[in-house]
Amino acid sequence: MSPQPVSDLLFRTAKALARALDDALVAAGGSTSTWQVLRAVRTAESGSQAELADVVGVRQPTLTHHLDGLERAGLVTRWRDPDNRRVQRVLLTAAGEDLFVRLRRAAAAFEGALTADLEDGDVATLRRLLGVLADGGA
Repeated sequence: MSPQPVSDLLFRTAKALARALDDALVAAGGSTSTWQVLRAVRTAESGSQAELADVVGVRQPTLTHHLDGLERAGLVTRWRDPDNRRVQRVLLTAAGEDLFVRLRRAAAAFEGALTADLEDGDVATLRRLLGVLADGGA
């Protein structure tokens, strides 16, 4: 029997891990998409929506949809850049910061559990190999 193709293993693994991470983030009061957007906003220091969309890896209309929900929930605030009215800036509110911290803890705990049985060198190799595949794969 021939070995399973790497692409099949990656697809199955990615789906299983995405579900498990989302479960952990939901238990902490968020979701994967909420975590990704809050993390991008938090680290971008009031970046534009276009920049945030690039960081999150989604199109601007998708990000706008997420930000609309986060803004309604009181987690982010948006305003037009006074120097360029076409640019909208985004920042976390106090409630958004609180949720960010909870989700960061949940994500870190998930990461710890995920890599607990791996040696440090194996984790470094895995990161490097996944990076190579992400940068040059398909």
